[in-house]
Amino acid sequence: MSAPVLLVSSLSKTVNGPGGRLQLLHDINFSVNAGERVAIVGASGAGKSTLLGLLAGLDTPSTGSVHLDGVSMFDLDEDQRARLRGDNISFVFQSFQLLVNLTALENVALPLEIKGDAGALAKARKRLHEVGLAERIHHYPSQLSGGEQQRVALARAFVTEPKLLFADEPTGSLDSNTGEAVIELLTRLNQEHGSTLLIVTHDDKVARYCQRTITMEAGRIMESQA
Repeated sequence: MSAPVLLVSSLSKTVNGPGGRLQLLHDINFSVNAGERVAIVGASGAGKSTLLGLLAGLDTPSTGSVHLDGVSMFDLDEDQRARLRGDNISFVFQSFQLLVNLTALENVALPLEIKGDAGALAKARKRLHEVGLAERIHHYPSQLSGGEQQRVALARAFVTEPKLLFADEPTGSLDSNTGEAVIELLTRLNQEHGSTLLIVTHDDKVARYCQRTITMEAGRIMESQA
């Protein structure tokens, strides 16, 4: 059996607050296998965003470890973590995070252009076609609906063919029908491209598209179920 893409061991996070030390995460342990779709659910303040920042190597834990594709992330320095993240991880955010002065095509191509990929525009065009935006590639974000902007964000996330994709409340800014269409598309792209998908959400309807759900409360994992 192959090693998990993501292995989280004894992860905790403590910060200094006005009233003293505040523990945000308590002894988090779980793993995610290649190609798996996993939802991390919980109410606001449960620790989901703090955990996501640690899993992506954007923050450092007080104790514990995160192994990404067998590499111990916190044995690396900040620059090494950034390279590891750039080579293996993509993100989809609630607020889309598109650059307003770039077209849909340019937004999707940007991660590849940063890496010096000569085929960036052709690959970006292909991904936009996959998400149903072939006719909108030269439109700017302000000319696109919220659902279209999130589909551009999905195309951008998958264009680098990441091993692991983090989606942080990917339907949070969308109405119910548009959100459902986006999560169905995200699930289909996950299946077609084989990327491992970790969705952070408070929405049980989104979680149902995943194969496994990890429930958090007050910085602890309360349950993990298929």
